[in-house]
Amino acid sequence: MQVRNRSFAAMLLLLTFLAVACGPSTDSEPSIRLALNWFPEAEHGGYYAAQVHGDYRRLGVDIEILGGGPDAPVVKRVATGEVEFGITNADGVITARAAGIPIVAVFAPYQINPRCIVVHEGSGIRQIAAIANLTLALSQRPAFSHFLRRRYEFPGVTIVPYHGGVASFVNDPAYAVQGYVFSEPIVAQRLGATPRALMVSETGFNPYASVLITTESRLQEQPEMVAAVVAAAQRGWIRYLEQPQQTNEHIHTLNPDMDVEILGIGAELSRNLVITGDSTEKEQIGTMSLHRWRVLVDQMVEAQIIDAGQVSPASCFATDYLPVSQ
Repeated sequence: MQVRNRSFAAMLLLLTFLAVACGPSTDSEPSIRLALNWFPEAEHGGYYAAQVHGDYRRLGVDIEILGGGPDAPVVKRVATGEVEFGITNADGVITARAAGIPIVAVFAPYQINPRCIVVHEGSGIRQIAAIANLTLALSQRPAFSHFLRRRYEFPGVTIVPYHGGVASFVNDPAYAVQGYVFSEPIVAQRLGATPRALMVSETGFNPYASVLITTESRLQEQPEMVAAVVAAAQRGWIRYLEQPQQTNEHIHTLNPDMDVEILGIGAELSRNLVITGDSTEKEQIGTMSLHRWRVLVDQMVEAQIIDAGQVSPASCFATDYLPVSQ
């Protein structure tokens, strides 16, 4: 959904000027809700940093960030208007649009998806293609799960549902579990295991992650508000990558299972996932390309998650709301 409206850069400058000129926020600010796809963790760090440091407020937005969990119905909440924004991965946008749900990605911090499969170091397994003869805890619904199960044979593997947590992994050397590289492997190591994280992105399946979504109708009816939220989110991610401590302390209060040290490791690992060789400028954090969306759509067709021609890649995202449009 690349409208390429160059007026948004000027509009954002106007929003910033008005926010500064008008001073502190007032009760007239629109109250906005942002629904997370998981419990508060490092993957949401930039969104929380924008809240902690007042970036949303300075652009005239009062935002409430709502924690998620396993199978959090983020897309449904956004589509029905229960919340104005949500966080999902790029494949979730495609799945939703295939079902006729008109959501759009407007900001994508993670250029490399942090999804991984965690195995024990002692297993000798060094790549996902070599996984064999163990129990693998894997969610059945996400696209990466379908993609991996169709691409690889996984001989001798028993796939069981993933419900969160690493206790079963820690206690069983013949057990593997899905995770995010800055969460499950670190927690498992803390509990005495010797995990190895095998990145799903290395298989070629690499959706943008922690993507900010909203509806087509909101883009049409409230473009200034969308632009303000996106600009604040970008600023928040820049802050989080530079100085995550204060934000991590806040996230820890919301999710005590993630202590500040673990969150700090997550922030450090995030730097190489958010700012890559293809996007070295911090001011370009959150951008997306049509090529990446086309590749992902084709992979989801290959995995028989959607039908060929069912989803237009260009309809899935809009970069116009970024402060520096591509």
